[in-house]
Amino acid sequence: MSNYKSPVNIFALGGLGEVGKNTYCFETDRSLILVDAGVRFPEATLPGVDYVIPDYTHLKNNRSKVKALFITHGHEDHIGGIPFLVRSIHIPVIYAPRLAAALIRHKLEDARVRDEVRIVEIDSDTVVPIGDDFKVSFFRVTHSIPDAFGVCIDTEQGRIIETGDFKVDLTPVGPQFEIAKLAKLGQEGVDLLMADSTNAEIEGYTPSEKNVRSGVDEVFDQAMARIIVSTFSSNINRIQQVVEAAVAHNRKICILGRSMENTMNIARRYGYIKVPDSTIISDDMVKNYKSSEICIICTGSQGESMAALSRISRGEHKNIRIIPGDTIVFSSNAIPGNGALVDRLVNDLVKQGADIKQNSLAFSLHSSGHPSRQELRLIQRLANPKYFMPVHGEYRMLKLHGELANDIGLPKDNVFICDNGDVLTLKDHVVTRTGHVQADNVYIDGNDIDGLTNVTMRERGQLKNDGLVTVLLIVDAKKGALATPPQVYARGFFEGDSNAHIIRHAQTQVVESLTGMRIYRAQYGEVKTTIKKAVSHYIHRKTERNPMIVPLIMTINE
Repeated sequence: MSNYKSPVNIFALGGLGEVGKNTYCFETDRSLILVDAGVRFPEATLPGVDYVIPDYTHLKNNRSKVKALFITHGHEDHIGGIPFLVRSIHIPVIYAPRLAAALIRHKLEDARVRDEVRIVEIDSDTVVPIGDDFKVSFFRVTHSIPDAFGVCIDTEQGRIIETGDFKVDLTPVGPQFEIAKLAKLGQEGVDLLMADSTNAEIEGYTPSEKNVRSGVDEVFDQAMARIIVSTFSSNINRIQQVVEAAVAHNRKICILGRSMENTMNIARRYGYIKVPDSTIISDDMVKNYKSSEICIICTGSQGESMAALSRISRGEHKNIRIIPGDTIVFSSNAIPGNGALVDRLVNDLVKQGADIKQNSLAFSLHSSGHPSRQELRLIQRLANPKYFMPVHGEYRMLKLHGELANDIGLPKDNVFICDNGDVLTLKDHVVTRTGHVQADNVYIDGNDIDGLTNVTMRERGQLKNDGLVTVLLIVDAKKGALATPPQVYARGFFEGDSNAHIIRHAQTQVVESLTGMRIYRAQYGEVKTTIKKAVSHYIHRKTERNPMIVPLIMTINE
């Protein structure tokens, strides 16, 4: 190795102060590697937005240093940003667990990414050297999707561990958590631990995934008609348990929702979900069976408007309608911010005569894939880090996780509660807070990788909350004056008799604001600013609203 030892900068482009879009960066003078590249699904306050992704500006500005992307597991908040990332900058290689690699390949194909992306599958024995700067290895963890791993990054300045998403499930559906391997890394010395904070508010242990099976079986024992189970398409362990219960109760299985179908196909192909072909039926075959012989597995547990369950509830699915007596199982908990959407969907389904089963003390229908506080304490003890940076969680979760580390014995100065973009530097086994990189949100509407800015989203919010006023001017170019009186059109914030009154006076305000002004093309910017100011001031005074003001200028006699 060379004599020069570059400090290591550690920062998140996503995943801090939020649940989703996990994107963690590790950078030296020569190299930059990423762990995960996720998306966040938009809350109801973001109209028209399909995904929220990180701002990749820092990566673009340092594109020559980017060496590799490492994936911990195949959930959307860890791999969903990859199609946008690889179209923004060249990623030389993606290292991913077997299932995640298959999901990524499908995702890139679905997004029509033309450039070939090299994907290398990893397991717990894989070791990846990145020049002289990084040596990356892995340890298996338990989570709600198979093939989940934590990442160990060895550098010349010290050792970093990023857990990925995990829980310490001692009776998992699938392989065991490699606790001994993590303990060995801890004994050898860990300088910085970065650990999942999603359940940092919940005391005790997260229940085992196997606990859910009894709740699922109870639903199947009691339901006399169709059973519709809605969960995350990537919660493969849960889907496997539902499939096993359906087979045991002699029910045919219908899969609905594009992402659910894709995941199911990949999981069956790779052997993660085992179900006889004869058990799977298409949605147009459901009518050929008794209701007591049907189990439908679909997307939509978060109330997403375009997901299968929401479309069924609105009567928009071509073959499936809600039938009184249907038992609908929500096998997930609401993501923070989605509670109102889920409540609305549940109410719509109940109105149609469905029997709703949600996770509760009566029915164990969901177990989180994330660690509660006792598991977080255990990881702290096993890794025994000198410094700690809570990741993957809203601010209060990060804060509580940091305080938990303090209670374990880590000094307050050694715990870093960071925002996206905050930079920590590891040098000679010491971690310090050193700066900030650009890490804004980028809002994806459709498939445009450029996304929408915060300014655009504020404008959409303004339209949603306060409406729109359009002012149309027709200007005689020869005279430099209005050819006709201005026309004002309002949408979305007042109705009835007051409408005509306010519009008439707004027109007067436009005329008065332009009195004495010769209007030539070179002045159109100034004219628009004058109109916006006059009309917005008048309307706010009359209505206490701040609608978007859009002046339009048409020219005649040019």
